[in-house]
Amino acid sequence: MDFLVIDDDKTFREATCILIDDENHYAEGAPTGAYALTRLKEAKFDAALLDLHLGAEDGLEILQQIVKSYPQLPVVMFTAEGNVKTAVEAMRRGAVDFLEKPFQRKEFLMVLARLNKFHQMGQRIERLEREVIENKSQNGEPIFDFTTPLMQQMMEVLLRAAPTPASVLILGESGTGKSVAARAVHQHSLCADKPFVTVSCPSLSKELLEGELFGSVRGAYTGSVKDHWGKVKAAEGGTLFLDEIGDLPMEIQPKLLRLLQEREYERLGENVTRQANVRVIAATNRDLKKRVAEGAFREDLYFRLNVISVEMPPLRARQEDLVRFAENYAAHFGAQCRRPNMSFSPEALTCLRTYSWPGNLREMRNAVERAVILAQNDQITPEDFPLEMRSPNTSASSATEAAGTLISLDKLEELHIRKVLEKVSSLGEAASVLGIDQATLYRKRKKLGLE
Repeated sequence: MDFLVIDDDKTFREATCILIDDENHYAEGAPTGAYALTRLKEAKFDAALLDLHLGAEDGLEILQQIVKSYPQLPVVMFTAEGNVKTAVEAMRRGAVDFLEKPFQRKEFLMVLARLNKFHQMGQRIERLEREVIENKSQNGEPIFDFTTPLMQQMMEVLLRAAPTPASVLILGESGTGKSVAARAVHQHSLCADKPFVTVSCPSLSKELLEGELFGSVRGAYTGSVKDHWGKVKAAEGGTLFLDEIGDLPMEIQPKLLRLLQEREYERLGENVTRQANVRVIAATNRDLKKRVAEGAFREDLYFRLNVISVEMPPLRARQEDLVRFAENYAAHFGAQCRRPNMSFSPEALTCLRTYSWPGNLREMRNAVERAVILAQNDQITPEDFPLEMRSPNTSASSATEAAGTLISLDKLEELHIRKVLEKVSSLGEAASVLGIDQATLYRKRKKLGLE
């Protein structure tokens, strides 16, 4: 927690900050009420300790200003002239506790423990509110509504691993639902009631990312004006989800390896070793083996992350589920737009089946939302889709026209596979037409870049 200690007595103020620091919290002193109000505007604090008498200032008046401007900030009053009447008045004006000076260390730690409990309760409420919002936004996500064998195998592995503390690595293209799968693992784990904290690895500079992940102390880097607890601390007891781990800077990788192996870390700018109790799930759209070979990713970190590994198949490899996914999105956005009976015309279904979906589920979600909004009636037509979905794949020339021309057998096979995939509704049907099994077709599509 971050505390603001407001007291005009420098000796007492600094001694109180030291007590708070000894309990692994951050404390900052403010000699006047005016300065304290300025700091509250500039930075976020979790609690304030306020003296009743601040020279010419009235602590109760300062308390009222703090409560009015920051109603969620708990304030503890202390004074050398404490009495029941003063305590009652302070509580009436919004203080959460009262402590008489001079106090014993044990008394102060009891107040600190109550504030910490209050803070944890507030964090839990915030987390539940975020989860409600996230669940509402993900209600239309059809990632688990599938029949594709590859997805069934992948989810079986994830759900078997969920109750264990093992690290999980989720691979796959962007938009395939890796973060949703990670959250599903957390929800089926033994720490489902604890935090699920996400860190986006490519989103920040090296210093800011290290501070965001492990925390930092004041002055650790430019702009670091106070101590900061990182995402590792925020995820204590729960799950730390490292999104796009393949882009993690090389300088931070040894520290992440230490976290995974030793369950230890240090905040940026300090030498205090701290213990961590988090379950790590990582995801990436990068080829980590290739990154290791290129020297951009540590091999030992890759092996430590790769305890349980699954690959999310792209949407184009999930033809059995594709139409149902689109119908799921149409129902979701139709309900939001008060058009509960949305459906697809036969021509629109053909567009869905023949389009390659390079953006996967994310692209489908956006395309169907657009179509629901633009549709003239309750039936979606090709005209409601983006232009690229309506245009035929001109690169897939007819294999019949190509036969007998001066091209290789490999190219002819590619053209034929493309044409068959355009005309069928599932990989299973395509494999049957081609006279090969589905696994062979999947490998050929991957080799030819037809995924």
